[in-house]
Amino acid sequence: MIWSVVLAAFVLVLPVELPDKTLFASLVLATRFPPLPVFVGVGTAFGLQVAIAVTAGSLLSLLPEALVTGVVALLFLVGAVILWRSARSGAEDGGEAADSREQTSFLRAAAISFGVLFAAEWGDLSQLATAGLAARYEEPLSVFVGAWAALLVVSGLAVLLGKKLADRLPIAIIRRVAAGLFLVFAVVAAVETVRALT
Repeated sequence: MIWSVVLAAFVLVLPVELPDKTLFASLVLATRFPPLPVFVGVGTAFGLQVAIAVTAGSLLSLLPEALVTGVVALLFLVGAVILWRSARSGAEDGGEAADSREQTSFLRAAAISFGVLFAAEWGDLSQLATAGLAARYEEPLSVFVGAWAALLVVSGLAVLLGKKLADRLPIAIIRRVAAGLFLVFAVVAAVETVRALT
């Protein structure tokens, strides 16, 4: 393993991921489920995505951009609808206490977190950056370690922030805001799809 490549991957991926949709997805998941299973699910999803990016290298760029952005738009639209509906049902039930996060099993919360992040990360800038680094340095293990470490730092921050928000704000409000963010990401991805098709 070459530590300069690990550092290069970490330094490149961390700032790309900080304002990213996956940060917000992790944050929202942490308002719904206990922090540890969310972190385990998200971290595992990131690990698999980084492994795929490193293994595939530049193959991802061969997929039609319109296909990738179209699927991402659809996923975020579905996520927005689910979040909005769950916020509405929570408000109708008189709101949910922060303790409602504890009612989901560890495995289920981790699996849901894994699925959401695994799907959201496809075609993401950090995935493309990781693939590019793997192709450039021909050091797959070093790139994997650096990129995954950066993603774990970001997801850890998001999970901690999500737990703090869930302890202080009504879950319905957090989910409505998250639904709005997901809708914005869906619209942006749809615009990118149209641009790729024209």
